[in-house]
Amino acid sequence: MTTYGIPLLVLATTGSATLTGLAFALEWVPRLAAFTIAGTLVDRHGTTAVFRTACVLRAAVVLAGAVLLAIPHAGVPPVVTVMTLAPVTGVLTEVSYVAVETAGGEASRAAGAQAHRVQAVLLGIDQTAMLAGPLVSGLLLQHGGTTAMLSILAAFSLLAAALNPRQSTEPRSATSRSGASGLLVGWATLRSLPALAWLVGGLVVSNIAIGLLQAAMPVIVVNRLGHSSAEAGLIWSAAAIASLLAITVARRAIDRWGLWPVGAVSAALAATATLALSQADTYRTYLLLIAVVMAGEGGLTVVLRTLRSHLIPPHVFGSTLALTILLLLAPFPAAGLLVAVVPPAQLGHLLAAAALLQALGLAIALTRLRALPAALSSPA
Repeated sequence: MTTYGIPLLVLATTGSATLTGLAFALEWVPRLAAFTIAGTLVDRHGTTAVFRTACVLRAAVVLAGAVLLAIPHAGVPPVVTVMTLAPVTGVLTEVSYVAVETAGGEASRAAGAQAHRVQAVLLGIDQTAMLAGPLVSGLLLQHGGTTAMLSILAAFSLLAAALNPRQSTEPRSATSRSGASGLLVGWATLRSLPALAWLVGGLVVSNIAIGLLQAAMPVIVVNRLGHSSAEAGLIWSAAAIASLLAITVARRAIDRWGLWPVGAVSAALAATATLALSQADTYRTYLLLIAVVMAGEGGLTVVLRTLRSHLIPPHVFGSTLALTILLLLAPFPAAGLLVAVVPPAQLGHLLAAAALLQALGLAIALTRLRALPAALSSPA
């Protein structure tokens, strides 16, 4: 709801495609900054404390935003409120995300040879939330208004904090004394793991195209195609269904053929569908092709998370995880800025260029990965 609902909120409040793209960028830039400290915080204080704190703070922020938007004469212009929500909720969401992913890494290591199955289940939970989140955001915004959407988002944040179980593992002793040194630890670890480094590099390039799709979709669906906010949210909910199916298939395919073939097929699906999207001109076509793109991304993510849980040493897992996520998310604010400055009529050409770059980056990464069979063989 945070990732897709806030840009929809900006578009509904301001009616501006430029501000929507800018909000997407503002949502992601602070998220990247959050990773300079999030991994170190998790390594020091444990997943439970960090996750609960981030969720409670996010609930407080969005409730404050709901109150300001509901009171016309509060003294704060609505555009200021919604543009402030984007960066603040972005930071808190990513801090909680690092905590959850670290807990998932611990579960995967405990599973040993079944780590890819654990990661597939965890990713399935994520995608189930991604199925509901965009659709719920769009429906609430369309039928209940901004106050209803933000209030429900706050309720889910508080519920997550309340239900999060205490982890059995104790916080690790800090491997670094600052966010910067924590990233240096992560960088040194990533450089020592060529299989993981090549895959992360390919996905960084791929995420340029994915970021453009996410940032441009509200503008394309609402402004260019003339559909509602709820229908814009439905696109990403349909994509989440496709990703869920792909995750299930990928788990079984890895059991049979190993990580590299699954990664190659997933990359081909994602790149081909992104290129076709640059030529799409109907809502139904966008819905179907984005579903295919995210199915490919789902398979690639299972491969990435399995490698990550196997290869990163436990005592530096939080710092290295934070660095990999930081690298993977770096293209998203750039995508928001591009959507803000590029005329809507030229977005198709921009997507075509990004799709070609995506195909090239994934091809190079997977070609290099094939030379590392030990790291990419089936863990089963």
